[in-house]
Amino acid sequence: MGGREKMKEFVVGSVPTLFYIPDFITDGEQDQLVNNIYQAPLSKWKSLKNRRLQNWGGVVHEKGLLAQDLPPWLTRITQRINEVSGLFPSAINHVLINEYLPNQGIMPHQDGPAYFPVVAILSLGSPVVMDFTPHSSLSLCTNQLRNSVEDKISDGASDNHHPFSLLLMPRSLLIFKDEAYSDYLHGIKDSEVQQYDEAVNSVEALNHDEVNQPLPGLEKTIRLNKTGDSNRIHRTTNRVSLTCRVVSKVHKNLYKF
Repeated sequence: MGGREKMKEFVVGSVPTLFYIPDFITDGEQDQLVNNIYQAPLSKWKSLKNRRLQNWGGVVHEKGLLAQDLPPWLTRITQRINEVSGLFPSAINHVLINEYLPNQGIMPHQDGPAYFPVVAILSLGSPVVMDFTPHSSLSLCTNQLRNSVEDKISDGASDNHHPFSLLLMPRSLLIFKDEAYSDYLHGIKDSEVQQYDEAVNSVEALNHDEVNQPLPGLEKTIRLNKTGDSNRIHRTTNRVSLTCRVVSKVHKNLYKF
C-alpha cells in the first residue's frame, strides 16, 4: 500500500486533508531530537514576542529559498515524514523549530505563499490544543450566502467550514494540506490550561490519562486531567515543535554578479 493510500487511516475530523499520526517517533527518538535542538548554538535561537525559534534550511525570501543544507539529524526525520506520508512534492527543505513555554501560544495564522500547500508538525514535550478557524474571507462569503440564499441551505447546500480543534500529543505528527492549509487559520491559545473535550482527534490522541516524559532540559511530568464534564490539559512543561515544509523555488544565490 502506497504512502498516500495508507494515510487515509489517519484522517481525523471532517476535513479530508488533515492527518494525525500518534506515536510517530519513539521516546528515545524524541530525546535525541530534543538533545540536538538544545545543543545548537545560542545564536541559532531567535526570540519573538511569545516564543523563540530556530530556522533550518536557509532564508525564506519573497523570491524563494536561499538554501542551506539541513543537518543530518533533521534530514533523517524529514526523509521519514516524506516517505511515510507520500504527501510532499519533493524533499522537505525547510524546518522551523518553535519552543513554547507553558503559557505561550501563537496567533491564528496561515503559512506564507512561499511554501507548497502542505505542512507537517512534529510535537515534542507538552501536549497542546491547536485551533483551526475558517479564513475570514470564507466567513464573509458564508454570511453573504446565508443572507441571500437561505432556501438553498434547506436543500443541503450549506457551508462545511466550521471551527475545530486538535489535541497534539508528544511524539505525534500532524499533516495538513490543500483545503485544510488554505481555507483555515491555525493557532494555539496563550494558556497553561486548555480544554480538549471537542478535539476531533481525542480518541486517537488519548491512549492514556497520564504521560511521564523524562526530557532533558524540560520538566518531568505532563498531566492530562479529566474532571467532571470538562476535559483539560495542564501544560506543565515546554512544548517544542518541528514545522516541516517545502519551498518550491530554491536559489543557491539570489544575487548574480
